[in-house]
Amino acid sequence: MSSMIRLLSLLGILVAAVVQPALAQDAKATFATLATDNYADIEKGIGAIAESGAPTAEAVLNALGDNRLLYRPSDKALFYKDASGAFHDAATGAVVTPAPTGLKPVRLNNRVRRAVEAAVGTLTLMSPEAAKRRQAAEAVFRSRDAATLPALAKAIAAERDDGVKQALRQAQAAIFLTADGIADSDRIAAVDIVAARGDQDARSMLIQVAGRGSPVLKLAAETAIEAIDRRLAIAATVQNIWYGLSLGSVLLLAAIGLAITFGVMGIINMAHGEMVMIGAYTTFVVQEICRTRFPGLFDWSLPVALPLAFLVAGGVGALIERLVIRHLYGRPLETLLATWGISLILQQAVRSIFGPTNREVGAPSYMSGAFDVMGVTITYGRLWIVIFSLFVFLGLIAVLKLTPFGLRMRAVTQNRRMASAMGIRTPRVDMLAFALGSGIAGIAGVALSQIDNVSPNLGQSYIIDSFMVVVFGGVGNLWGTFVSALTLGVANKFLEPYAGAVLGKILLLVFLILFIQKRPRGLFALKGRSVEA
Repeated sequence: MSSMIRLLSLLGILVAAVVQPALAQDAKATFATLATDNYADIEKGIGAIAESGAPTAEAVLNALGDNRLLYRPSDKALFYKDASGAFHDAATGAVVTPAPTGLKPVRLNNRVRRAVEAAVGTLTLMSPEAAKRRQAAEAVFRSRDAATLPALAKAIAAERDDGVKQALRQAQAAIFLTADGIADSDRIAAVDIVAARGDQDARSMLIQVAGRGSPVLKLAAETAIEAIDRRLAIAATVQNIWYGLSLGSVLLLAAIGLAITFGVMGIINMAHGEMVMIGAYTTFVVQEICRTRFPGLFDWSLPVALPLAFLVAGGVGALIERLVIRHLYGRPLETLLATWGISLILQQAVRSIFGPTNREVGAPSYMSGAFDVMGVTITYGRLWIVIFSLFVFLGLIAVLKLTPFGLRMRAVTQNRRMASAMGIRTPRVDMLAFALGSGIAGIAGVALSQIDNVSPNLGQSYIIDSFMVVVFGGVGNLWGTFVSALTLGVANKFLEPYAGAVLGKILLLVFLILFIQKRPRGLFALKGRSVEA
């Protein structure tokens, strides 16, 4: 028995010694088909490499698509560069040292790129990872290479994931619609499969089919196009609503602090936007510390920046109220001019400390990327801001409804003289209210740093919109501010496609002026003797 095992081992070694050099030689010959300046030959070589089963086939094709594939004209040897710049032998994948000289890049055009995309897709159709199989199916759908039909049929038969199988069937249907020699019955069936995608790619393909197919196929394609148009119109409407809600959440964050100071104190605070700016720059400082000293904690930079931005902006707000605003109560014009001057001072101070240019504030990993829901693209950053704005709003409502400070603040809002007569220290409430409104503006700056440029002019972009939201919703009414912010955000996004960003905002401002003529106290007016007096 032991002698038999030794004999089999010797035979295996002998076969490997004979076969492996032959396989390596075959691989070199296959890869050498790309060592040419003829695009047609390169395209044929791509197909041959994809069918060769060589272990380096995917790496070579990816290198070709990225323009990292080179050949030596003297012997047609093929090499590819990796991300570090090292050269690899295309047939074996081994690193080549020293780096070869006299190399020429393998030529690339759009047709070759499509062939590469289809070939890479074919190679990964049977990948053990579902995500890679889906990507491969999408690549084949875009390339519509009829040569991949056998591989697609095999992959469809073996696929167990319903989502991936649907993507594979759509890729197969796309080839049926565009390839020659396909029966009309198969084309008509393919129309329904492609139409199920419901996107612009499917629509464009069906338009081509409707223009050159048989009458029956043309009718099926036109019907499918109408269905896709209806679906895209619904998706566009939902997308605009989402964009409007996300814009509304940003306006809510920027305006909610102003609703407190304007509602409780009657102060037209033109420096409110600079509180937002201070919060954004606090975020920048926290991230710089994380980058330079604690790089592993970068994902925690925003949670750390939130309380710091609240404290810094709230402290600056309390200082402004104590030093300036407390001396100007009952004098709205002087207060407006004083806070405007403070805003200029704060802007110049930030320019002197951080410079006039934009500062980079990065997004943590959990706020990067996007996902699709029924054709609507939702970015994680915007989603987190919407959720965060709701938490801030509900937290502020809880403070006003459930805490002694909130009770005193509501009393001052409704009737300042009566609250003072009941023993409430209204100057202290004014200072804390101003600090609270400024602190919330600082929190808004943390969120806005993820979607806007962090610069000394950041706050100026939101101050007018904030006043519009507060006045439209009802001065001092938080629920009015909430409804107003979302309403104006959605209305703005529906006007933009037709009127443009600037004209759309002008139309909203005109509407707001007309609305205030009819309802001077906004959507939800505050109740109280002093308010109604």
